[in-house]
Amino acid sequence: MQLRKSLMPFWLVDFLLLSISWWLAFWLRFNFSIPDEFNPLVWLSMPLMLGAYLLGLVLARVYRQVWRYIGLPELRQLGLGVFLGGLLCVAAVLMMRYPQFPRSVLLIHPMLVVLSLGAARAGWRTFAEHTELSPNSQPLLIIGSLEDATSALRVLKGSSQWHCVGIASPLMKEQGAYLQQIPVLGLASEIAEIARSTGATTVLLASPPGSTQRRDALLQANPAGLTLLAMPRADAWLRADGASLHKIELEDLLGREAVQLDMRGLAELFSGQTVCVSGAGGSIGSELCRQIARLGVARLVCIDASEIAVYKLEQELSQAHPHMQGIYYTANVREPERLLAVVQSHQPTVFFHAAAYKHVPLMESNNEIEAVRTNILGTLNAARVAGLCGAKKFVLISTDKAVNPTNIMGATKRMAELVVQSVAREFAATDFVSVRFGNVLGSSGSVVPLFTEQIAKGGPITVTHPDIVRYFMTIPEAARLVLQAGLMGKSGQIYVLDMGEPMKIAELARLMIKLSGRSENEIALVFTGLRPGEKLYEELLADDETTEPTPHAKLRIAKSNGLQAVQIEGVVAWVNDAGAAPSSADIRQWLRSHVPEYQARL
Repeated sequence: MQLRKSLMPFWLVDFLLLSISWWLAFWLRFNFSIPDEFNPLVWLSMPLMLGAYLLGLVLARVYRQVWRYIGLPELRQLGLGVFLGGLLCVAAVLMMRYPQFPRSVLLIHPMLVVLSLGAARAGWRTFAEHTELSPNSQPLLIIGSLEDATSALRVLKGSSQWHCVGIASPLMKEQGAYLQQIPVLGLASEIAEIARSTGATTVLLASPPGSTQRRDALLQANPAGLTLLAMPRADAWLRADGASLHKIELEDLLGREAVQLDMRGLAELFSGQTVCVSGAGGSIGSELCRQIARLGVARLVCIDASEIAVYKLEQELSQAHPHMQGIYYTANVREPERLLAVVQSHQPTVFFHAAAYKHVPLMESNNEIEAVRTNILGTLNAARVAGLCGAKKFVLISTDKAVNPTNIMGATKRMAELVVQSVAREFAATDFVSVRFGNVLGSSGSVVPLFTEQIAKGGPITVTHPDIVRYFMTIPEAARLVLQAGLMGKSGQIYVLDMGEPMKIAELARLMIKLSGRSENEIALVFTGLRPGEKLYEELLADDETTEPTPHAKLRIAKSNGLQAVQIEGVVAWVNDAGAAPSSADIRQWLRSHVPEYQARL
């Protein structure tokens, strides 16, 4: 049953316990028998003692505590209150100069008070937790080490929806142990058997994101028909409770520990400043806007060619950050005059350029000139505008496909990097930085939305090649990387992320099938062959041969022989002269003349 809120004034309980402890202190002082001549002294001094201790507890704010949630911090606060009360009591008794007052009572009494008041609070919490266990709460198993399970139990505390019946730890040394009276029932690999013995149908993964324990748990739990839940994400901890648990998602399995940010440096760069983001309505651009808004910018200028994307972003940010001045433009980076007019009216300190065409097969045929105009000329326009307006930083969002490109999209993004480095020579007051990263989970045009749609239709899931591999990161992780690199970067540098181990797309598809609760017998996996311009694997972006380390563990700098440059006016002239429909061969030949490492794969 639900515990009804008690109207009982808890200070009366303390009043009674203080009085009993006072009498017990005298009783212990005189070897369990208070002499008759000291009995009046007990009662005479008791009001003085009560006033002193209650004042001490009030000064320590003990009566602002909620007994049902009492813990070590509250007990330490109680100890402080008792210490203050004891000092006041000693001072009051000495000032009153009671005749033959046994001073040892003043030492015995605080110890009794701490024991009795602490026991009362601990007992009340135990009673509250027991009576608040809802008959409708569901049994839950936790997978993770005892250290991880501690955080999980903290989230579950007070939940009426779940109650933990056991822990499955991956560590042999923790078998048979107890955590908060909850037993470790076996190894994580035995989760199916443990679930049958306890009757639990839901499992909470307490292990860190991206750990092999999470993938192993999915493989074990799926055949047993168990529902997998994950801990609240970082941005949900402020409201974390049992209800904030969410079903396990792909990000929970593939993610890594969050990129650590230099918050002091970022606050100095962004707080109270004006920041501009082009391509603000896209997957990366919109996440950049969210994270920049949290850093306390005064004004955020959001630019995107898509009207609906700008509208959705405006609705979200105006509600989440009502005190921030958000300014939203439907503008195209391919129009330099319009872009200059927009940016010049706000004079941003930092300019993030995320606007681009990025879908490889779509840009590989029929749309090559569009990729050139947006990815190259659009970047040129944005970089020059940032320099002309005196921005402190300009950050280009690039891609791993710019490394030894085999497709139009990758080649145009590599050209964009070269253009940025060339513009850097024109504007010494602005730091121009490029940031490369791999595939972003859930971004528009990525395989995850495609696979999700195919699973919803009952399959099949189409994968181009059984051995094709990619690096992956989450959208928030990519945005944090961009922010950190923008803070650290020096003009002309290209930053890359230490992305760990790549993953086979086929394995990704199988994980998504299992996350949906289906099996490969129900959802077929079909291999269709590599598409034009598609690599079997992306280049290693962060090895010691091609990059240099930085003070940030997950960021590295691409090695280069000084600033590479292109003749910007020649680039602009060629694109303008090419007209509306240049041949695919001409575009590829022109790109190859500027990006020698570009090898078209048809």
